[in-house]
Amino acid sequence: MTFTFSHDHVGISVTQADLDATIAWYSRNLGFAVERRFESHGTAFVYLFSGDVKIELLAGASNRGRATGNVLTSMDPARLHHFCLAVADLDAAVSRLGALDVPLIGGPMDIAETGQRIAFVTDNVGTIIELTEPGTWPAGRTGRA
Repeated sequence: MTFTFSHDHVGISVTQADLDATIAWYSRNLGFAVERRFESHGTAFVYLFSGDVKIELLAGASNRGRATGNVLTSMDPARLHHFCLAVADLDAAVSRLGALDVPLIGGPMDIAETGQRIAFVTDNVGTIIELTEPGTWPAGRTGRA
């Protein structure tokens, strides 16, 4: 059996205390807007959208450092390493973020193997966000990091 996938969203665990500040950070610095906000099963869910990109913020019970078999108790803000957003012009994006006092933690740099230019920033709670100009993957495939 073969699966066909398309990307739906990235889920980021945050603490309840950081939820509103995280919404404000993504809105102010990256232009995301809140599409939906609700609570279910003791967890706050916030869906942020920008273009065709969706981020789900989850603020609920933390399970830092413990294995779990229950998604509702699996929230660990330290687990996600990074996610990547494609931009048409990396230099323009880096310049805009700099004007908003969002410091780079890496790059811009060229990745010869993918033909991409990338840079990295962090959000208000330390989630690493990679920004990339789409390049050409080996064998003629186009893609993003």
